[in-house]
Amino acid sequence: MKINAGEIRVGMLLEYKNDLWQVLKTQHVKPGKGGAFAQVEMKSLNKNTKLNERFRSSETVEKASLEEMNFSYLYEDENNYFFMEPKSFEQIEIKKSLIGEKGKLLTENLEVSVSFYNELPISVDLPKQVVCKIETTDVALKGQTVSSSYKPATLTNGLNIQVPPFIESGDEVVIDTRSLEYIKKN
Repeated sequence: MKINAGEIRVGMLLEYKNDLWQVLKTQHVKPGKGGAFAQVEMKSLNKNTKLNERFRSSETVEKASLEEMNFSYLYEDENNYFFMEPKSFEQIEIKKSLIGEKGKLLTENLEVSVSFYNELPISVDLPKQVVCKIETTDVALKGQTVSSSYKPATLTNGLNIQVPPFIESGDEVVIDTRSLEYIKKN
């Protein structure tokens, strides 16, 4: 689908120079002399390289058409995570490198949204919030004000996050999957 350069947004996937690019940053510039343009920083999903490109406002770019499907998380092995489509029971595997740190938040039967491009999975979106259990955290110091800084904590899945002083080992907390930050005590 063709879109104008002015419609490019962060997170979009573009087909450009025979590759698939994810938009990291975009800035619309209107110089005093000459036409307006969009300065776009993109990352290749295939080659893992970055590209800074300048598109005139009158130019069009090809937005990649993606197919999204819901899957349930099953299990993992050394290199892959395995998911199942709930209606057809079809199983797929996705490389751990594609999901990254957020893979530690996957729990059995967790519903995720997988985006496909030409039958290939290219991204996995977790629910916005998940519940995790605190394995260890520092003891809060007496007299420390609530407004003071957060303290480090390790979750049972191995992720390290910052939590408020009143959170203790064994507590269940809600985590934002996009920023990997503490939201509230469960």
